Amino acid sequence: MKAPKNLSMLIFAASVGVVASLIGQRVFAQGIDSTAKKVGNKTASIAVKGASTITDKTYKGKEGPNGEVVYIDKKDRKYIVDEKGKKVYLKSNQIHNKKDK
Repeated sequence: MKAPKNLSMLIFAASVGVVASLIGQRVFAQGIDSTAKKVGNKTASIAVKGASTITDKTYKGKEGPNGEVVYIDKKDRKYIVDEKGKKVYLKSNQIHNKKDK
């Protein structure tokens, strides 16, 4: 009669181990996913800023709302590049003079 009791404890322990392992893998995968998104956003931002520096003009003496570099495209539109690598076009009241350091 001891064999079924030990067998049920073994099955219970194995199932707890499997569940813990699956939960751990899910948390680990979420960490990798968020890190990959951060790296991707940073890479996109750097790539767009580099391309903008080459193809478009920079607005000398001016900066964006949070101190970002302001670019001017071929259609004379002013924009900044956000942390995800997207161009955000600005209104004239969002651009101000650079602050002296």
